[in-house]
Amino acid sequence: MPLRDEIADLLRMPEDGAGAPSLDTIESTLTHGYAEALALDAERLRLEKRLGEVVRDAGDVQAHGVAAELAELSERLETADGELARLRSLLRSLQDRARSLRRARR
Repeated sequence: MPLRDEIADLLRMPEDGAGAPSLDTIESTLTHGYAEALALDAERLRLEKRLGEVVRDAGDVQAHGVAAELAELSERLETADGELARLRSLLRSLQDRARSLRRARR
């Protein structure tokens, strides 16, 4: 995920002085990060809904097909959960950095 790499790069930069990212850069990246988190959350909800549908309708279709779809949906949900957790962790750190920069400007 390039956005996570971008956030990690910003967090590795100095907090102030030469080479430090601007508050505008951090805030722009936070905005993109929060949008990505919302998109991942929406994907999780779609996957959870589909899992429920497959389980509810399991008696109407072949068992093999149901098992394969459940496995795929479960894997995709687990992946989305992991991506979302990592992104939220990075966003919290970047938000802390933005707060520090705002305080320093006062």
